[in-house]
Amino acid sequence: MKKPELLAPAGDLEKLIMAVRYGADAVYIGGKEFGLRAAAGNFDAEQMAEGIAYAHRYGVKVYVTVNIFAHNRHMADLPEYLRQITALGADAILVSDPGVFSVARQTMPELPVHISTQANTTNWAAVRFWARQGAGRVVLARELSLSEIREIREKVDIELETFVHGAMCISYSGRCLLSSFMTGRSANLGECAQPCRWRYALVEETRPGQYFPITEDESGSYIFNSMDLCMIEHIPELVESGIDSFKIEGRMKSVHYVATVVGAYRKAIDSYFADPAGYKFDPAWLEEIKKVSHREYTTGFFFGRENFRGENVETSKYRRDYDFVGIVKEYLPGRGLAVIEQRNKFGIGDNLEITGPETPLFVQKVANLTDEEGKAIESAPHPQQTVIMPVDKPVHPLDMLRREKERGL
Repeated sequence: MKKPELLAPAGDLEKLIMAVRYGADAVYIGGKEFGLRAAAGNFDAEQMAEGIAYAHRYGVKVYVTVNIFAHNRHMADLPEYLRQITALGADAILVSDPGVFSVARQTMPELPVHISTQANTTNWAAVRFWARQGAGRVVLARELSLSEIREIREKVDIELETFVHGAMCISYSGRCLLSSFMTGRSANLGECAQPCRWRYALVEETRPGQYFPITEDESGSYIFNSMDLCMIEHIPELVESGIDSFKIEGRMKSVHYVATVVGAYRKAIDSYFADPAGYKFDPAWLEEIKKVSHREYTTGFFFGRENFRGENVETSKYRRDYDFVGIVKEYLPGRGLAVIEQRNKFGIGDNLEITGPETPLFVQKVANLTDEEGKAIESAPHPQQTVIMPVDKPVHPLDMLRREKERGL
């Protein structure tokens, strides 16, 4: 069996670095144009060059999203953008629009092209079509089951990529018109306002102006709100279906999300391939993933439409049980001190979890804190403030610190 690629989102340079260090085999990023996440930090040319160089240093590939549904006004600048991406060393681009695909093949025929999930590829004939056009990989639609994916795998000779974790759109393969209709911001041009997450009420047609609330909880009702996909408990089934790349959603998610989810899937995949016959799922991997902000998890369509569980108004609200409070910048082993960049306020007396790619999770009580000048402080209240604190065990740069919100540890 071929070990699948673990593909991580990278909305900006910091997230790319975290994805690489926490175990991604490849990352997907967006430039300032032509991608479907305009609100993500994204990469200008200089940042893209730096990110690609950093990833390649660790043997990690970089794919660039060029997956808008382009209008005429986009086409003039597209060839030069593709030349720039190629010159910077991108390993592939993701495309959904046939016109963009055609321009890419004509302009930079040596640049591999992956077909985005936005292309709604749901059958083997469509995969064969894209292969004949010169595509190197197809990102299958989220609406497919494992049995359908296995049938496609048997009939095609091209790389297949599938989302295995993250948010799901209410609309088929993300082709949603709500944002465009309600706000003038087109989801298919990367400007989605996420109206599926807003509050709504019912109106009966003979009673205009009478709004009937749809009760969920004090935060409102989110009747369009999909649950989050999570397949970490089903690594063997995913591998055996012949998927070449396991894709994590989330270019607009936090550094904590990227590092935590990538790290957990890395451990699960490596554990399976270390001993497929004796593989056992470790519940700690799922518990780790539950510590990021998420909606209730679902396996989506993978086990058939009859088993689909995705739009559930009782469980679709976000869960935020942990606060991400800092990143280790440096460890001073002779003194047992960690130099930390604060991301959320924490202070003396807090119990913090510390974990990282080379640091087994442990709980550290904050006994004292100093600022960069060595002055004692009670807390780290300022965004991205550098503080120094003693730790009971060795830590490493890019380790994360978080605090449980309610019960304490």
